[in-house]
Amino acid sequence: MRTIRRLYFYAVAFITFEVVLWGLIGLLRSILSTSQISAGGDALAQALALILVGVPIFALHWVWAQRASAADEEEHTSSLRAIFLYGALLATFIPITQNALALIDRSLISLAGMDAYRAIFGGSQTWVDNIIAILMNAIAAAYFVNVLRRDWASLPDTENFADIRRLYRYLWLLYSLLMVIFGAQQIVRFMLYIPSNLLGQISRDLFINGLSLLLIGAPIWYFVWKTCQDALLQKGEHDSLLRLGVLFLLTLGGVATVLSTGGSVADIFLRWALGESMTAPEFVSRIGGAISIALPLGIVWVYYGRWLHHDIDTFSDESRRPGLRRLYYYILSLAGLITAFIGMALLVSFILDVVVGRQLWGADLRLRVSAALAARSGGLPLWLMTWPRMQERALSQGTSGGFARRSVVRKTYLYLVLFASVIGGMISAVTVVFRLLQAALGTQSLDVTGLLDALQLLTLFVIVLVYHFRCLRADGTETARALVERHEKFHALAFERAGSGFGESLRLSTRKQAQGLHLTVLAADAEISKEDAAARAVILPSDVAVNPPENLRKFLAAFEGHIIVTPIEHARILWSAGAKPAEATALTLRQLSEGQEVRQSAGGASAWMVVIYIFAALFGLEMLMMLLSIGISLIVD
Repeated sequence: MRTIRRLYFYAVAFITFEVVLWGLIGLLRSILSTSQISAGGDALAQALALILVGVPIFALHWVWAQRASAADEEEHTSSLRAIFLYGALLATFIPITQNALALIDRSLISLAGMDAYRAIFGGSQTWVDNIIAILMNAIAAAYFVNVLRRDWASLPDTENFADIRRLYRYLWLLYSLLMVIFGAQQIVRFMLYIPSNLLGQISRDLFINGLSLLLIGAPIWYFVWKTCQDALLQKGEHDSLLRLGVLFLLTLGGVATVLSTGGSVADIFLRWALGESMTAPEFVSRIGGAISIALPLGIVWVYYGRWLHHDIDTFSDESRRPGLRRLYYYILSLAGLITAFIGMALLVSFILDVVVGRQLWGADLRLRVSAALAARSGGLPLWLMTWPRMQERALSQGTSGGFARRSVVRKTYLYLVLFASVIGGMISAVTVVFRLLQAALGTQSLDVTGLLDALQLLTLFVIVLVYHFRCLRADGTETARALVERHEKFHALAFERAGSGFGESLRLSTRKQAQGLHLTVLAADAEISKEDAAARAVILPSDVAVNPPENLRKFLAAFEGHIIVTPIEHARILWSAGAKPAEATALTLRQLSEGQEVRQSAGGASAWMVVIYIFAALFGLEMLMMLLSIGISLIVD
């Protein structure tokens, strides 16, 4: 109930804060801007309406939030309060950045003697509009920065605020880096226009727009990235899954972009090499768009790829390092396999059309063979650089090979490829049968070229399916053999109260989960032989663990192996489970004191953190798509 109430107050406070802020901005713009005055009193009426309605609602809810935070430690340290404060900073600093970018871009465009509409940001605004938005958002940001600083100074537990602050920093990192990438893309594009139009109108606005993006984005990126790097000295920052996720996103995004744009460049080059007529300026112009985006994202790939490998190699939990490396290489392997498969399918289709269809060499065939060779030249090397390395590790003997074969990432990769191969093969087979039946029933003459295209696709899918199915079977066979061998060498000792049935239930479960494992079940007060005392693990039901017999107590005091305590139903024994045992125990005590049924939340990340990450991902995706659409439009233009 408290969480729902907290969510209500902070959500309303945030919405009404935005309403009041932009109402004030609209009011000042309508007073000071001649363009707004000439438009009539609608803008003034709208701004006043937003302010008059929003101010009392915001004041009511924000005052409650502040009082609750001052009076209650849980309210003061809650994730929702951190989300609100850092969200308010995002909602003020991003408009400041965008308006500063629009002001600089439009000013540089005007100094160059071009029309303001050539500015990609704020072409329809005035400098008064931008300055008002910057000043009002800056005032609001300064207020919330002070609130946040006071909260940090008095927080008894900083974990929730630290999580949200980390998310806030990496959102800024992505936002500023995208500005830098597209700024660099515009400038490189300008440079590649030089052979055909040194100081043309199109070239100049490309350069100015790119320069504006760099002037704003580069300092922000440098400051934010330095802050993220300096924060690595703090507890929990280096091993943050959010940091690893961002590094994975930037590295793999750079790989995918370089792979696709490299294919485009290779396609144009092959078309020129195969005889397509194009002048040198035309050739440069055609590859300019691809190179202009590949160059900055290639730098992103190299730079953040190096940091990704560094963070994986220095991850504090050594057992998770191989899994993180596998994730990276299997994603690259899948991308290479898909690209190489498409290239091979296009190449075989081209050969069939030339041999069977007897098509003469021309522009259409040139386009097809260049596209096929370009896809293969990008995908096949990538697959050969990644898949054999993963296969070698999976086939190796010992513990590392076993972990590699049983890893979720490898299983996901293999089953995903098998799924795609089965579905693709099924579609190709249906096409083959359909064409044959058409010819047999006389509804249409046999299309030999179309039939052969479907057959070659079916053949390629079958080859991929058979190869990866054999890899999966080999994994299963070797894994089963190695696991049975390890199970047979492991001896476990379990104790039970007479008549409880715990031992028999444990035996049945062990046969299902760990076939061949040596399990001995003894009564809690039984004598323990030397052979049983050499066990590597002891299992105790909870009723035995809380009150062991004297002989068992002495044995456990000298035992050096693992002790597994298994909860069983008992009227008086309640378990405090969760990521924070002390908090889970306090929750149990509260539920007992209030006469409630005792319930424990599962361990791991809190539900609110999952919600936070989902909304952050959606926000980041929306911002990414917005900037990508701008970049694509710039490339197309």
